[in-house]
Amino acid sequence: MRLKNLIENRYSVRAYMPQPIEAEKVNYILDCARLAPSACNYQPWVFYVVTNKDAIEKIQESYNREWFKSAPMHIIVCKDSEQSWKRKNTDYKDFGDVDAAIAAEHICLAAAETGLGTCWVCNFDPHILRKALDIPAHLEAIAIFPLGYIDEEKSISPNKNRKGLNEITKWI
Repeated sequence: MRLKNLIENRYSVRAYMPQPIEAEKVNYILDCARLAPSACNYQPWVFYVVTNKDAIEKIQESYNREWFKSAPMHIIVCKDSEQSWKRKNTDYKDFGDVDAAIAAEHICLAAAETGLGTCWVCNFDPHILRKALDIPAHLEAIAIFPLGYIDEEKSISPNKNRKGLNEITKWI
């Protein structure tokens, strides 16, 4: 499938089958994330892959939605602020969020490519999540990705309303 077709067909899945995900698929998705570009190639990310039922229940407390509970696995993308590149001599902007977001989008696209569904979840309680996974202080959770086979009977692929190129592009 061409990249644009993959992007057009991917959507935020909110209904998953309970079946486990093959290790080969998970490793492929993580390897795609690992290959993401980052500022100065610092690669300031850590991926928590949560498959343990007790741990899943704990992280689900950080985002208490019924559909979120249907995923058999969750991947948490964290930025490592000790490893991230900071712009020098101007505003010292930390690019860790940007780098982690690029890796996170690689997770979304690789999941779709392998026939799995996911949803980018940012509306979680970071304190509950940090405690649930014992995330050290130098790491910050950027997003949670429930991951699984799509429950086609319950899942709804929404119409994607996107701005036109003429609305978001400035040619100079």
